[in-house]
Amino acid sequence: MKFGQVDTPENIDFTLPKTHPETFRVLSKYDIIETPNFFVGCAKWNKADLKGFYPRGTKDELEYYSKQFNSIELNATFYRNFPASQFEKWKEKTPNNFKFFPKLGQEISHWKRLKGVEEVVNSYIDNFSNLEEKLGTIFLQLHANFGPKNFELLENFIKSWPKTLPLAVEVRHKDWFEDKNVFTDFTNLLEAYNIANVLVDTAGRRDMVHNRLTNNEAFIRYVGANHPTDYNRLDDWVLKLKEWKNAGLQNVHFFIHQNLEVESPLLAAYFIKKINAEFGLKLTIPNQKDESNNNGQISLL
Repeated sequence: MKFGQVDTPENIDFTLPKTHPETFRVLSKYDIIETPNFFVGCAKWNKADLKGFYPRGTKDELEYYSKQFNSIELNATFYRNFPASQFEKWKEKTPNNFKFFPKLGQEISHWKRLKGVEEVVNSYIDNFSNLEEKLGTIFLQLHANFGPKNFELLENFIKSWPKTLPLAVEVRHKDWFEDKNVFTDFTNLLEAYNIANVLVDTAGRRDMVHNRLTNNEAFIRYVGANHPTDYNRLDDWVLKLKEWKNAGLQNVHFFIHQNLEVESPLLAAYFIKKINAEFGLKLTIPNQKDESNNNGQISLL
């Protein structure tokens, strides 16, 4: 992911901001549970991007990927509305505990900018539904030039969204975050309709890691900088998620990107090892069995 990329990440203050006060209010409505639901994954599964992740001779990339991770941020759907049959195939290839978190297409968010999109949205939803129990939260990523002046369009879209279908929204225009009143109106809208507010932790846009949750879901898109600080940043996220868990958070959806995606599985393995220890989880650590050899796979730091 190139969004938020900087040339000198060592000059960025990656300190996570304090939890937004409204997040504690939202989480206080829920019971504190011993073990939150954690879904951790990357954004792609193809060999071209994840070089070195797959053992030699791997014939089916998704089948192997889904045995290493329990989820995928499905960015491919942003570029193409895949037919129902494709989702059925993906569902059959993956384990029972695996979930897909698909992005709504650019036709909806970028080309038509939420105007007159009912038919195409319904088409996406119909196709996504073939994942059945493996369908995670769908997310809408709006163009960086989609600012608060389009609030009514976003409001109408959210009001028409099926209430039984989990949705997360990511806004990128800086005005959503810089104006306190605008940010309050935006987050109140998401909260009123039980929509998750996507958090983006990337070097060049620290305003997007605002730590304001709007329901009982932390949908986090973490973008590493291919820099040693990436690991310290993940340590900070473990502590932040523990804080939220103790406040009532029950659902964590954490997707790891890199400017150079080849390192995403390595970061993800590090993060999973950390949350397993901190939260008493037993998530698979990707390629853990292959740490001691040099057969072309990554090794776990």
